[in-house]
Amino acid sequence: MTTEDHSYKDKKVISIGIVSELTGLSVRQIRYYEERKLIYPQRSSRGTRKYSFADVERLMDIANKREDGVQTAEILKDMRKKEQMLKNDPQVRKKMLEGQLNAHFRYKNR
Repeated sequence: MTTEDHSYKDKKVISIGIVSELTGLSVRQIRYYEERKLIYPQRSSRGTRKYSFADVERLMDIANKREDGVQTAEILKDMRKKEQMLKNDPQVRKKMLEGQLNAHFRYKNR
């Protein structure tokens, strides 16, 4: 797969309602995972959450782990471990920083 193949997965264009339909998760569950810092949606200028296909895949993975009894803290720990391993990849680092900035400004503007 080329970089172009991944680009559509990373574009944050999907509303929370559609994500809910695609994943089978309730809107409340999706927001809960955001609160737990398991997912980082972008916010539109009006504050609407926007998700990518990569986010949808991540949410489905989270949901599967939760069904298996894994606690959110453990999921977060595993995700951070994976992120740490990928930290040296410049593209991955950029995406992580964008997500952190997005989360910071979302909470700051509440």
